[in-house]
Amino acid sequence: MTLVQLRYLIAIADSGLNITLAAERVHATQPGLSKQLRQLEDELGFQLFVRKGKSLDTVTQAGAQVIERARNILAEAANIRAIAADLRNDARGELRIATTHTQARFALPAAIAALSISYPQVSVHLQPSRDAEVLAQLEAGHVDLAVISSAGTPPIFGVALPAYHWQRVIVTPPRHPLAARAQPPSLAELAALPLVSYESSLKTESSLRRAFEAVGLTPQIAMTAGDADLIKTYVRAGLGIGVLAEMAMQPGDTDLHCLPADHLFAACTTWIVLRRESVLREYMLEFIRQFAPHLERREVIRALAGDAAIADWPGVPDWHARDALAVAA
Repeated sequence: MTLVQLRYLIAIADSGLNITLAAERVHATQPGLSKQLRQLEDELGFQLFVRKGKSLDTVTQAGAQVIERARNILAEAANIRAIAADLRNDARGELRIATTHTQARFALPAAIAALSISYPQVSVHLQPSRDAEVLAQLEAGHVDLAVISSAGTPPIFGVALPAYHWQRVIVTPPRHPLAARAQPPSLAELAALPLVSYESSLKTESSLRRAFEAVGLTPQIAMTAGDADLIKTYVRAGLGIGVLAEMAMQPGDTDLHCLPADHLFAACTTWIVLRRESVLREYMLEFIRQFAPHLERREVIRALAGDAAIADWPGVPDWHARDALAVAA
């Protein structure tokens, strides 16, 4: 059994059992990958997949157990390589980040730019995805960390470090009746209007939807998008009233009117999520420092080691205070 065989096995599992796609992902030939899979199954003495003709149909019960442990083995191998690289003072590497479009567009650029100055030989690979897919990429080992938001409890997978709190805002065209009012609208008034918001607003667990349902209302979701810029585009087009993250409103959005919504919806938290007990390269710790300056390096390392004493993180800033901290850092 080799690490290459385990890497090929994981690639097959993550490619929907498509051998051709798996081979492309690991830069191998299809016959070569199939040969390694057969050799692994021969060594283990059982099949990892149920075949249907020449194709793989499903994962066997034994195969599911092997795949789970193979992920752990590959993660530990990556940890060993990380330790060795830092002991050699090797400043080269790559940082793979799974995140949402809003975080990638509005929250991450400054931290990544600062990282590139400190570690010019580190390449950063952003993988913007839907909310539901971000943690799945981290859990599968495709990325080194995830940056994701939630309202209320932290993500249940891995170690979640709170980066900052933020609020939603209501966005209208400048001539909309709401823009002329001195007071922001109530939930009842919003429920009577077509809304343009994030894709997650359609889910039953959406905090936006729950806020309406808590008072017996149902929002009229006219359109959803995963990208805040698209939401603003369709608000401009008159499709509805926008409900989006406050950091998505930029100084150049002068053709839109922004109203506070913190009286209507619960505050959200953006989290940096790491695989538990992963070994962080020095440049990863530097990225965390740039993105969330209040997170002390020592406490981040302790959290990864499973120290329950620091489960409550004090001093988490809001979006605007976080920018001031980042400048000071």
